[in-house]
Amino acid sequence: MAATGKFRSSATTGLQSLVTSETLLYVIKRVLQGLLTLLLASALSFAIIQLTPGGFLATLELNPKISTETKAQYIALFGLKDPPIVQYFKWLWQVVTQFNFGQSFTYFRPVSSLLVERIPATLLMAIVSIVLTWAIAIPLGILGAVKQNQFIDKLFRVISYIGQGFPSFITALLLLILAQNLSPLLPVGDMTSIDYSELSPIGKILDIGWHMILPTLALTITGFAGLQRLMRGQLLDVLRQDYIQTARAKGLPENKVIYVHALRNAINPLITLLGFEFSSLLSGAFIAEYFFNWPGLGRLILQAVQAKDLYLVMGSLMMGAAMLIIGNLLADLLLKAVDPRIKLEDLQ
Repeated sequence: MAATGKFRSSATTGLQSLVTSETLLYVIKRVLQGLLTLLLASALSFAIIQLTPGGFLATLELNPKISTETKAQYIALFGLKDPPIVQYFKWLWQVVTQFNFGQSFTYFRPVSSLLVERIPATLLMAIVSIVLTWAIAIPLGILGAVKQNQFIDKLFRVISYIGQGFPSFITALLLLILAQNLSPLLPVGDMTSIDYSELSPIGKILDIGWHMILPTLALTITGFAGLQRLMRGQLLDVLRQDYIQTARAKGLPENKVIYVHALRNAINPLITLLGFEFSSLLSGAFIAEYFFNWPGLGRLILQAVQAKDLYLVMGSLMMGAAMLIIGNLLADLLLKAVDPRIKLEDLQ
């Protein structure tokens, strides 16, 4: 009994320390703020969509190929003649009570199922691109700062200028031309090959990776240039600080000065960018998906906008807002993990 009581006491103490911990309270606070932000964003997005000229109802009524009975069924099914405020609150009630983002006008399927179906492809390509971008940009930025004004630094700066000067759609077009000249070495279009279902598990992974080469490169090339310059500038700024000069004066090895003392402080501003990069996965991947026929969210959203598919557009906008909130929260927590001196309440 004593052992049981001691176990319950320790469990209660651990639970209390968890509940009262700074991190958990901060996460709860940010989640509540995020829900309020999503509510305001949904209302603003719905209002903007309603103010745009045309709409699915207008498109429907002007289409001579659809019978009057079918049009009446569509209007009744989707509530297209309800006042906008009524449509919004009906949609919001479905989202809150059932996590139901409504029915797609175009696909006649739940919006949530369409989004869930396309999310893996977009996230896979975009996350791999972010990893590659950071894996390339951070070392090049560090090397450029360490070798300041030397040949290699000037070379990297020229590369970064070129990378920033090319719009993402130009990069995608150049990669398409390259793929055409190297055909069939690099595939263009879709996420898998025709015989994908017949491949082994490892073969399926390799096949997806093979199809990811071009769209991932298109995202990485346009993303690494700015990050490289930022890393170089931040590290150069930190290396000029007095405490770095003091560390060198004490005889610490140069590698330790750079990679232990300077880099830790220089990397902090870059970590905050992760939140925005996570939220930009949707928009950043759109061009690559469009040019390389990648079956992700970008193409789906484009079709929804063109068809005036109200609830599909709303679901996509809410996903983008949620990704921005989640990305910023993850960036704050990562920043706290990298530098324990930072207090979460100071990151508001």
